[in-house]
Amino acid sequence: MSEQISNQDMDLSSGIAAFESKQFSRAVGLLGPLAEAGHPEAQYRVAIMAQNGLGMLENPMQAFKYMRAAAEAGLGVAQHGLGFMYMEGECIDKDANKAVAWFKKAAEQGLAGSQTTLAMMYEEGRGVEKDPEEARRWYHLAGFDEK
Repeated sequence: MSEQISNQDMDLSSGIAAFESKQFSRAVGLLGPLAEAGHPEAQYRVAIMAQNGLGMLENPMQAFKYMRAAAEAGLGVAQHGLGFMYMEGECIDKDANKAVAWFKKAAEQGLAGSQTTLAMMYEEGRGVEKDPEEARRWYHLAGFDEK
């Protein structure tokens, strides 16, 4: 069993390295089976590749499926990615309420990009009631100074 786990770890590391160095066909080959097996890091990267047609044909349904799975597993960058999909209507119908919910999960993990996006949504009243105080709070958490 431990040999199988170490092979999976090696494939995950190699797949992430291939993804980071833009060797997307290799990344798909290594990460695809791991994504199918439920590895959130692999699912997130396969979702990005499927969404943008990197190393594979564009596949919005697969992109959404894996992004959601990785987000539900608690991966902050995937929660941000899923929030973005809902906010922009990419791979799924636009839903500002769901976007806010996923950005909030990622923001609570400390992702500054999610905190900033959430602040803007509170500022504009997108998916939530307009709330300048809440917007300021998220901007502050994201590292923006008070004016």
